Amino acid sequence: MSKIKAAITGVHGWVPEDILTNKELATMVDTSDEWILTRTGIKERHILKDKATSEIAVHAVNGLLEKTNTSPDEIDFLICTTITPDMVFPATANIICDKCGIKNAFSYDIEAACSGFIYSIATASKFIESGTHKKVIVVGVDKMSSIIDYTDRQTCVIFGDGGGAVLLEPNKDGVGIIDSIFQSDGLGAAHLHMKAGGSLKPASHETIDAKEHFVYQEGKVVFKFAVTKMADSAIEIMGKNNITSEDMDWLVPHQANTRIIEAVAKRMNIPKEKVMINIEKYGNTTCGTIPLLLWEWENKLKKGDRLVMTAFGGGFTWGSIYLKWAYDPK
Repeated sequence: MSKIKAAITGVHGWVPEDILTNKELATMVDTSDEWILTRTGIKERHILKDKATSEIAVHAVNGLLEKTNTSPDEIDFLICTTITPDMVFPATANIICDKCGIKNAFSYDIEAACSGFIYSIATASKFIESGTHKKVIVVGVDKMSSIIDYTDRQTCVIFGDGGGAVLLEPNKDGVGIIDSIFQSDGLGAAHLHMKAGGSLKPASHETIDAKEHFVYQEGKVVFKFAVTKMADSAIEIMGKNNITSEDMDWLVPHQANTRIIEAVAKRMNIPKEKVMINIEKYGNTTCGTIPLLLWEWENKLKKGDRLVMTAFGGGFTWGSIYLKWAYDPK
């Protein structure tokens, strides 16, 4: 009997309608369209106004249920990965389930910054492989505008709001999640973090006045680590599974920065036409980048296509997943 694998059987993404262009950013901070585009590859990003992260997730999950003809009652597990939860508690996953009418599932959040989506996929796949769960949703979503200082040009030009959701189901046809490699290094916390808002520095007038509730990033350090770790983990997983750059159909990289994506692909010897990129339209949506990629490329993917998803995030966290796509374009 073939071993059960967790296969992605559907994907749906959603971004808010309001768009913040580079030109508009140039009126808010000392920057320009050319400066942003040259350094990041980003032209615009979507911004969610007056609502919480779960709003994005609900649109993605409801769209996923509809397109896969799945009833909310059939879902037995939901993971949400985000660094911008609606509240510290309860889990945003719980709120999503309530809003989407998912009543027969247990749910929780996973926080691994930009690596969160692939960490969550790997976690969910184990429940499928064990035979205990049949329909699992993984949501990757962030409202980064809620923790960005729009007077800091080092960070405000990079991030946007959005995300997506995938449905995982058991499969015995040899497709699905094949392998994964993950690592982390807590020393990276010094270079990419939010200083206040946790138990170390609870919110106060002082922390707010000091702008410590926004993303802090040391760009050069993060760039170097991201390129090295994403590429190394992707190359390692390819070697473990005896696949070459010629064998691979798609590289699905976290959309951190065009320069990072290009450097990772170059180190892996992957041609540009095999690399999924959409950062120019959405910016870095953190936990939402990879599901948004899968959503946009869904119609180009064929059953059996070999994909490597790779990401790097604050923590530091990083890793890669090797999977075979489970269905043809619909």
